[in-house]
Amino acid sequence: METIEQIARALGIPGILELMSEPVDETQYLRHKCDVYNAKSGRLAGLDCPICKNKGNILVVEGGEERMRECSCMEKRRSLARIQASGLGYMLESCRFDTYRADESWQKMFLSKAKEFVLDHEGKWLYMGGQVGAGKTHLCTAIVGEFMRMGLGARYMLWRDEAAKLKAVVNDDVEYNRLIRPLKTTPVLYIDDFFKTQRGENGKPAFPTAGDVNVAFEIINYRYNNLNLITIISGEWTIDEILRIDEAVGSRIYQRTKEYCLQIAPDPRKNYRMR
Repeated sequence: METIEQIARALGIPGILELMSEPVDETQYLRHKCDVYNAKSGRLAGLDCPICKNKGNILVVEGGEERMRECSCMEKRRSLARIQASGLGYMLESCRFDTYRADESWQKMFLSKAKEFVLDHEGKWLYMGGQVGAGKTHLCTAIVGEFMRMGLGARYMLWRDEAAKLKAVVNDDVEYNRLIRPLKTTPVLYIDDFFKTQRGENGKPAFPTAGDVNVAFEIINYRYNNLNLITIISGEWTIDEILRIDEAVGSRIYQRTKEYCLQIAPDPRKNYRMR
């Protein structure tokens, strides 16, 4: 069998043995390997990253070894994913604490309590009820935004829409559980227009149906029994009215929101949508 030297001489390649005997710069080799990998394009969407080329990670040389590192763009990607999953979308940009109009004393108190809740939420919930158009959704959305900036996943539940979907599939266990489980388990849940119904002849909201109460109890009770889950609720009903609708649901909300139960008495002058 011919040796490498014999083959090299036959092919007219001089000095191959000398080249092979030269020491290889291992660090330089690893860096080149990393550069080749880092130059490749990935398939992640939603954000164009010039560092990882949309792969989500990069190769680096540390301690004489190649190591895979998560790209700095991944936190931004996760934040965008949380926003998309929350269902709040553009509202998170416009509904912030610094864009809330707080001219009246009650508005300043609501804003102060909302900010306080973000720092003091362990085992507690927040409820805002009463007058429509008074900025309840704005402040609750701002709270959700703060939690999402902390890295927590969130979910927005517009009561009448989501409850209708759940009631429509109540006899389909698989589909029902698929829809309700994220509402029960998401780290931060914001229920907007809680127990919202069609208005009766007197202009007041009609009482929720038994189906609404069943859906509410399943979600509220699950989260009530898991202290690490943050729940934010807003609606037109007062806590006393919710207790009259269903004591089991109302008492759980009342117990969790004692310190952060903010209620606005009916007053058309506080409906800022009419201005």
